[in-house]
Amino acid sequence: MYPLTPSDYARPFLTWQRIADWAQKHYRSRTFSKDERIPVRTGLLYLVERGAVRLVSDAHVIASQRSQEPSESLAEAANEEAFLGFVGAGQPFEIIAQSPFALQSYAHVDQTSVLWMYWQDLDNWPHFRREVLDAFRYQHQRKLLWLSTLGQRRTIDRLLGFLILLIEEFGQPYEGGYYLPWSLTHAQIGSAIGSTRVTVTRLMGKLRQQGLIRLYKDGLLAIPADIVQQQQA
Repeated sequence: MYPLTPSDYARPFLTWQRIADWAQKHYRSRTFSKDERIPVRTGLLYLVERGAVRLVSDAHVIASQRSQEPSESLAEAANEEAFLGFVGAGQPFEIIAQSPFALQSYAHVDQTSVLWMYWQDLDNWPHFRREVLDAFRYQHQRKLLWLSTLGQRRTIDRLLGFLILLIEEFGQPYEGGYYLPWSLTHAQIGSAIGSTRVTVTRLMGKLRQQGLIRLYKDGLLAIPADIVQQQQA
């Protein structure tokens, strides 16, 4: 199980400080405001130093599927972004061009710091290269779990499974369970599980009534510890 106590200042890479100093010296780092678009291009390796990055894709490629739900029109679905996941502090990501998908990245929280380099720059830090590749392998495993969750027939099962996956990877502990340290709109959740904002809002209410999810402090998503443990069993 992935540790449920990540920090905005977590440093899973042994040589992280050297990398951060190198990025500063070579003007390869930048801090972004909440929801600010992060300019990215293929062929570069990006590392989240602080905060969280939100990865999205143009949703027109899945609009025909989602518009089958009566509560959402084709035009509404086509104008939304498809939420693809988070990249937390200390984690790498890259953008791969694949038509007709258009991948974008945004700072999900204020003061999100990102640094970047060419893959060949990693030749200077062979141990760091291995850690980066290990991190990408872990991300791939999480995506396979996400795909398995999306295979659930009932929307409410996809929703709960998706929320638990987020909590497992990014959740922070509090008395009685774990909470997601960042907000996520119902529209973003809907795009991630192939549903709609209206449907997600209705099902979130049902999950709360059943005690499967909670709200923590300023409306942050939380899940009781026993629910997470049951899912992992």
